Amino acid sequence: MSRPGIRRIVVIAAVLLGLCGIAFAAIAYRPAIARVTRPDPRQFDPALVARGANLARLGNCVSCHQAAGGRPYAGGYPIKTPFGTIYGSNITPDSATGIGSWSPAAFRRAMREGVGRDGSHLYPAFPYTHYAGVADGDVDALYAFLMTRPAVRAVPPANRMIPPLGFRPLLAGWKLLFFDPQPVVADPRQSAVWNRGRYIGETLAHCTACHSPRGLLQQEKRGDRAYDGGWSGGWYAPPINARSPAVRAWTVERLDAYFRTGLSTAHAAAAGPMGPVTYNLARAAPADVRALATYYAWQMRAAPAARAEPRLPDRRALASQRHPEGARLYAGACAVCHEPGAAMMVAGRPALPLGTPLHEANPRDTIQVILKGLKPPVAPRGPYMPAFADALDDRQVAEVVAYLQARHGTGPAWPDLEKDVAAARKEGE
Repeated sequence: MSRPGIRRIVVIAAVLLGLCGIAFAAIAYRPAIARVTRPDPRQFDPALVARGANLARLGNCVSCHQAAGGRPYAGGYPIKTPFGTIYGSNITPDSATGIGSWSPAAFRRAMREGVGRDGSHLYPAFPYTHYAGVADGDVDALYAFLMTRPAVRAVPPANRMIPPLGFRPLLAGWKLLFFDPQPVVADPRQSAVWNRGRYIGETLAHCTACHSPRGLLQQEKRGDRAYDGGWSGGWYAPPINARSPAVRAWTVERLDAYFRTGLSTAHAAAAGPMGPVTYNLARAAPADVRALATYYAWQMRAAPAARAEPRLPDRRALASQRHPEGARLYAGACAVCHEPGAAMMVAGRPALPLGTPLHEANPRDTIQVILKGLKPPVAPRGPYMPAFADALDDRQVAEVVAYLQARHGTGPAWPDLEKDVAAARKEGE
C-alpha cells in the first residue's frame, strides 16, 4: 500500500476514534446540580422521617455508611471488590463532607441513576441498580430521614482502585452494558403481603446483590441466575431459591423469626454480613419483615428441603477414622458447646448439622465461622462463638472443617481445604 493510502487510513481511524471519544463524553457527561442550603430538620413531617427510618433499616444502609468505631452514616466502611476498595460515603447532612448541600433532586438522581450531586458517576457498590425501582414517596422519606440525622464532619478514605478504574466516566460504559432499571410491578396473582415483600427485597433490601452470582465486570447475573448464590465480604451467600442447600425448609415462620432475631432453631444463627442485616431488620416494621419472609419463603418453595426434609447423618466414627486430628481438635474446642447434652444445646440452640454452611458447595462459610467466630447478631444475649483464627493454624482449621464435613455434610467434597483456609484468612486481613 502506498504512503498516501496508509496516511488516509490513519486519518480516518483518528477521526473515528475522535468521534467515538466525543460520543462517549456526551454519554458520560452529567451536569452538576446546584448546591442548596442544608434543610432545616424541623421542616420535615415526623411521620415521613419515621417512614424513612424504617426504610433505611430495611435497606441496611448504615452497614456500608459507618466505619468501625465511627458515627452512623458518616461513611468510611471499606467495601472490597476485585477491582479495589471502595469506601462508603458520608451521607449525614454535613454540608461540607456529607449530603447537606444536596437538594431532593440531587438525592433522587443518585438513587435513580447512580450520579452524585457534582455529576460524577457512582460505583455500583452503591446499589442504585436496585434503588432505581424505589417509589418516589419512599425516596422522599429516605431524604427526610437522612437530613434529620446529626451532621458529622468526616471525610472517608480515598477509594483505592486498580488504574484506570478510578476514572469515574468509565462507569458510564458499565451502565450502558448492565444498567437497565425496571419498575417492580405488582403481580395481581399474588397477595399484597407477597408483593410488598418482593418490592422491598428487590429494591431497598437489594438481596440479589449478595445472593446472586456476578460476571467478569461484577454485574449481577439475574434472570434465571437470580438468587443462585454469590459472595460478600469473603463470605458465601448461599442460594435462596430452588437451589437452596438448607436441610430444613425455610418457611415463612422460620424466616420471620430469623430476620427478627438472627436465629432460627431449625437452621442456625446469622453470621458474617447477614448479622448486620438481621440487626437492622429486627428494628424494622414487623409487617415489612413478615412480607420479606413471605416473598423469600416463596422463592425457596421448590428447594429440596421444602419438598422433604432429609434425615441428617452423624458419621462420627467414620469421620474420626478419616480425620483423627480434626476429631481431637473438635473434641477440645467445639464439643463442649455443640455435642448433644451440652449446655448450649439444652438451652435450645440449633444443632450443628442443621446449619447450611456444612451443606454448601464450598467450605468458605464453615471456615469463616471458625476463624472469626460469631457475635450476637441482634441482642447482646444472642448466639456467640469465639474466634479461633489466632488459636489454630491453617492446617488445623482445615482438619476441623474436614472432620465436620465428613461427619455431617451432605454436599460435594471439599478438596484443597488448607488452601481455602489460607485464602479466607488473607481476605480477612
